[in-house]
Amino acid sequence: MWCQGQPASAKWYDRRDYVFIEFCVEDSKDVNVNFEKSKLTFSCLGGSDNFKHLNEIDLFNNIDPNESKHKRTDRSILCCLRKGESGQAWPRLTKEKAKLNWLSVDFNNWKDWEDDSDEDLSNFDRFSEMMNNMGGDEGVDLPEVDGADDDSPDSDDEKMPDLE
Repeated sequence: MWCQGQPASAKWYDRRDYVFIEFCVEDSKDVNVNFEKSKLTFSCLGGSDNFKHLNEIDLFNNIDPNESKHKRTDRSILCCLRKGESGQAWPRLTKEKAKLNWLSVDFNNWKDWEDDSDEDLSNFDRFSEMMNNMGGDEGVDLPEVDGADDDSPDSDDEKMPDLE
């Protein structure tokens, strides 16, 4: 007695070995995720009114259905798709270039990993390394700035007139 459902809103992001899709459905029930080599089908009942959601996605590239998983929480269903070819970037989630109004990029988790040779470094390690590299080296000659060590008064050192 299920009719064709409306797509659930979803966010996605790309990693070296996986593509992640989060279907944003609160209080989901009867969650069904079907991983195929080039397609993902998601369905569930959501919310207090048991609204039927159905998403069918022809994927940009192949995945390994046996190594792909999903996890349900009270707020969403996160799908982890194992790429068929690790290290190949997905510029979009879908095979077609069409804009889907229910699908968006998850910029909070997006990362340009292609240019990142330090994949194993955590963000904190990278930040610490950057801060350490920014410290002044003793042997580096910095250019002199005219008047930097000058104790003479500048034009902006003059006393300001009192406000009335």
